[in-house]
Amino acid sequence: MARGEIEADLVLKNGQIVNVFSGEVYTGDVAIYHTRIVGIGGYRAKKVIDVEGEFIAPGFIDGHVHIESAMVRLSEFARAVVPLGTTTVVIDPHEIANVLGMDGIRYMLESAKYLPLSVYIMLSSCVPTTHMETTGAHLSGEDLSPFLNLKWVLGLGEVMNFPGVIGRDQGVLDKIRMAGERRIDGHAPGLSGKDLVAYVAAGVRSDHESTTAQEAREKLRAGMYVMLREGTTARNLDALLPLVNSDNVSRLIFCTDDRHPLDLLTEGHINSMIKRAIEKGIDPITAIKMATINPTEYFGINDIGAIIPGYRADLVTFDNFENLRINRVIKGGKVVAEGGQLLPLEKSPPQVHIRSSINVHWMELKDFSILAEDERVKIINIIPNQLTSQKLIERPKVVAGQVVSDTDRDILKAAVVERHLASGNVGKGFVKGFGLKRGAIASSVAHDSHNIVVVGVTDDDMLRAVIEIIKLRGGMVTVVDGKVKASLALPIAGLMSEEPLEEVSSKLEELRKAAGELGCTLKDPFMQLSFLALTVIPELRLTDKGLVDVKQFKLVPLFGE
Repeated sequence: MARGEIEADLVLKNGQIVNVFSGEVYTGDVAIYHTRIVGIGGYRAKKVIDVEGEFIAPGFIDGHVHIESAMVRLSEFARAVVPLGTTTVVIDPHEIANVLGMDGIRYMLESAKYLPLSVYIMLSSCVPTTHMETTGAHLSGEDLSPFLNLKWVLGLGEVMNFPGVIGRDQGVLDKIRMAGERRIDGHAPGLSGKDLVAYVAAGVRSDHESTTAQEAREKLRAGMYVMLREGTTARNLDALLPLVNSDNVSRLIFCTDDRHPLDLLTEGHINSMIKRAIEKGIDPITAIKMATINPTEYFGINDIGAIIPGYRADLVTFDNFENLRINRVIKGGKVVAEGGQLLPLEKSPPQVHIRSSINVHWMELKDFSILAEDERVKIINIIPNQLTSQKLIERPKVVAGQVVSDTDRDILKAAVVERHLASGNVGKGFVKGFGLKRGAIASSVAHDSHNIVVVGVTDDDMLRAVIEIIKLRGGMVTVVDGKVKASLALPIAGLMSEEPLEEVSSKLEELRKAAGELGCTLKDPFMQLSFLALTVIPELRLTDKGLVDVKQFKLVPLFGE
């Protein structure tokens, strides 16, 4: 068939083929047999699709994504991203793994069956992420090792506990040792100098947390692959694109990390990153490489990411590089999407069931009170559109011996309620940057332990918000004067909805709007809220166990310097 002696199954005729190996675009046909590309040139086939001069490129790949952040099932995620040209994703299910452990990883593996999307998994390395929070599971290297024998498992997911790596924590090093020669993803915001060298020496080979070209360049020099991230909250693409040149491009990969449903619907997925890179002056074929062949070479996936004989027929067609409108998506030799719509599946994905995950100790109003202990209090200062925060020290507002929210200075009370073991733990602190004048917002999505996080003006509304989350079996709410203004149920591990993507996006928009009516100034307050407890991103964080200074990597008192 490759020699043209017998007919192929399908030929894409009259295309402009994007060759990521030679860096060329040239006219030709792409012949396909079953799931594979068998030839490029002039071919006969049982079925011919004349693409009439459209560009034909390899299907796009997201090098690092948490499906849970899209807040929908994998089948709904695929329905959103496949018509945009994404044919492969490399996921780290550590959100659901922190809630449900190995059952969470199995849920993702089962949910990926029969989808028009290849779903590879990097095993969650940090369950729990640190010792300074309560999670629903603890996964050791011994727990994870059986998964390494599975076809769709590529290696070890982002090692967020970089202090544990460089501090030679045996549990962390055991997981790295367990991965053997497989890839180990990194997560090392701001890590530099000899600490970075030690982190890489341990075996970590990539990072997606660089926020400046200088930081990314140091990681490239240390031998790491750098993932250029453009998520919903963390938007680093524009800052990192000046780094790209012909000498280092083979070490650069696109990823979204965490992207909310509304952004998937309005901005797109990897296609939006390619388009943005081209708009910023990156050569179009270079941009395509970062979304195709580069991630496959990093992960060692040897049969996708290029249009050459023998590779899987995962392809996209589009009119031009300016608008990058995807007209057609071919997955495994079959047309699976046309005109921005996913075509009916040959086989429906399985309905995978999973247990409830909300288990909260009885709560009372007093659980949110904070007794004044000092004239100075530490405050988490939010930086819009970034995951990092700043530590502030301010004089608190005190009423009848209790520290309360101060809306005049935008200093609001925050709390993290443990929801896995009904331990009764409630970590309390203060945050600046949300802008609320009334009410409260709460969510069971709180990276990475996913306890219930709430920010509010009054204790009454904070308690009401947490109670509503419990009733929903997980979710997000906006509350004012004791009444729920907007809500979204997330009954799958308290992270994902059972509803269609459009419905989830609509309810998210209602939540944002309701928060805005209460004075919130953030574009996406719930995404920002979800990172308030992430103990591996500097500088201050809040967990169910209390206030965490990430730079010191320890729990610290709320009051005092």
